[in-house]
Amino acid sequence: MYAMRRLQLALCTLSVLSLSYYAAGEGKARSCSDVRQAYSAKGFSLVNVPHQEISGEHLRVCPQGYTCCTSDMEDTLHLQSKVEFESLVEQTSHNMRATFVSRHKKFDEFFLELLDTSERSLNSMFTQTYGKLYIQNSEIFQDLFTELKRYYTGGNVNLEEMLNDFWSKLLERMFQLLNSQYHFTDDYLECVSKYMDQLKPFGDVPRKLKAQVTRAFIAARTFVQGLMVGREVANRVAKVNVAPACVKALTKMLYCPYCRGLPGLKPCHNYCQNVMRGCLANQADLDAEWNLFIDAMLLVADRLQGPFNIEAVIEPIDIKISEAIMTMQDNSMHVSAKVFQGCGQPKPSGIGRSARGISDVFSGRFKHFSHDEKPTTTSGTSLDRLRIVWRTMQHSVIDINEKLRESRRFWSKLPDDICARGVFSELDDEQCWNSHARARYFPEVVKEGLTNQINNPEVEIDITRPDTLIRQQIMALRVMTNKLKNAYNGNDIAFQDSSDEGSTSGSGSGCTEGCTTEYSYVGTQEAPVVKADRSGERPVKAGHPPSHRPSPRLLLVTLTLPLWAMQKDWR
Repeated sequence: MYAMRRLQLALCTLSVLSLSYYAAGEGKARSCSDVRQAYSAKGFSLVNVPHQEISGEHLRVCPQGYTCCTSDMEDTLHLQSKVEFESLVEQTSHNMRATFVSRHKKFDEFFLELLDTSERSLNSMFTQTYGKLYIQNSEIFQDLFTELKRYYTGGNVNLEEMLNDFWSKLLERMFQLLNSQYHFTDDYLECVSKYMDQLKPFGDVPRKLKAQVTRAFIAARTFVQGLMVGREVANRVAKVNVAPACVKALTKMLYCPYCRGLPGLKPCHNYCQNVMRGCLANQADLDAEWNLFIDAMLLVADRLQGPFNIEAVIEPIDIKISEAIMTMQDNSMHVSAKVFQGCGQPKPSGIGRSARGISDVFSGRFKHFSHDEKPTTTSGTSLDRLRIVWRTMQHSVIDINEKLRESRRFWSKLPDDICARGVFSELDDEQCWNSHARARYFPEVVKEGLTNQINNPEVEIDITRPDTLIRQQIMALRVMTNKLKNAYNGNDIAFQDSSDEGSTSGSGSGCTEGCTTEYSYVGTQEAPVVKADRSGERPVKAGHPPSHRPSPRLLLVTLTLPLWAMQKDWR
């Protein structure tokens, strides 16, 4: 009996000591005033928020024990973690995404302004030079610019075929003027065009200009499309799909300190990295294809900076065109003889040959200009404006280059950017939240990417189920990278025509003989017909529909249009 009483006394003593320890030290119910203040600052109601710590057996995410969190608080903070993480990713990626948005808009505006300025410049120049003849037939000039703009904005325009068509029509029209004593049917003129490649009536100018023009426009269009694709991919990837396991890990990192009465304590740096690398594992897998895309964009940007320098091109353009026409005139007898031999002898028109000599017909309008003889009034002012726009555009490309380089490895570095020391995580590795208490975080930081998360101690991820949206963006980048590499080599591959869903357009290659590339391209879409004003021309025979052929004088105008954007011998 005595022994039993002694045992009871000992147990009572231990109980009193335990209660005393609880009241004086670690077990004391601490105040939750700091937590209430921080919780209220988040905009949440303080109703049912305890003033002192309570038992935490009800907690499902945060460490159980004495806590300042109720079940409702933990649920609220769980949802808040998801919202804040989504916002955090969007904020961290904002500058990069804004770069693609603003630079796409800027480049697009500059390029279209360059086209508009070129159109106004040449319209002014040729109105002054060719007068009424040009004004009456300016529709073909406008149509060509329309097609160039439509190509640039993604339309079904085959540049190579379009330029081939213009040269063929120039041959047809000049052939008629040089042989005005004959009458030519549409079928006969079509036969004339077939001798374009064989006779080369304009010398080597059409081949060179075609290569230069197609390369310039292919590069510009592909570059602006690349900016658009980069913008769309970045915007989609920045809207993260937060998995439940990630939300749980985020809650534990961001708000379990609240429940422990430490609302101001930031996570340990390595702890933050593990959580973020787990939550952003799929985004990191985008990085490899993203870097290839950025590298391809930089290659095309280099083309736009150097080889398409307007000042190296604009001076000799009119000389080149006039040389082509003079070559046709000089070879007119040989060309006519070969055509008559191949297509047959045409019927006399019944109208005598013009009293003016053939040389008068052309030399009055198409003559060689030396550099000193070029227009210097209104058209000269317009050309100066054209140069200013081009230089501004080149500066824009340089700016885009710098921003593109900064965005390399963006997605794999995103967890590190978010977990910046002193901003989102603690500077002191000893005084930080390690998921349980204020202490050092010991686990190692896992590598980026989905497969590496099998060893992540903080986020449980099924590495066999990659994010479908991310995989779609990887494929979009892969397709765009292929287009950019083709554009770098002067080739175009199929683009979707926004005005004709379901159809694709292939544009011709800028490659000349000896140009090789490891990428294939498509060139099947026919170029649209460009119509010219036929007012004032003689009627055609019944049964023969009128053909729309531009004046050779006007083709001198049209062929100069896209040439502000290419270099004389770009290889």
